[in-house]
Amino acid sequence: QVQLVESGGGLVQPGGSLRLSCAASGSIFRVNRMGWYRQAPGKQRELVATIASAGTTNYADSVKGRFTISRDNAKNTVYLQMNSLKPEETAVYYCNADISYYGGSLYDTNSWGQGTQVTVSS
Repeated sequence: QVQLVESGGGLVQPGGSLRLSCAASGSIFRVNRMGWYRQAPGKQRELVATIASAGTTNYADSVKGRFTISRDNAKNTVYLQMNSLKPEETAVYYCNADISYYGGSLYDTNSWGQGTQVTVSS
């Protein structure tokens, strides 16, 4: 049993900033790649950024230079610092992680958080 819980979403003005957090919990052996995705109403869920356990990052072209993904391995937590936010980036932001966990044996799973709403509006 593993769980991802996001926090930090809310209402922000265009050009503003927001910092999202996502903590993994449960019988975790190792949290591997972690990432953030977003889904706007009527649209497909899209990749925002990912970060490997060693720190290698990957960003969607649309957010490069404005968003920064980071992680604290000791806390099994991933962050997304979002700067210069645009109205079109209003969406539910989801945390995702590849996790190795204890279940009698060691298992691998890909988990999703419940999502946190980010609204960019004046």
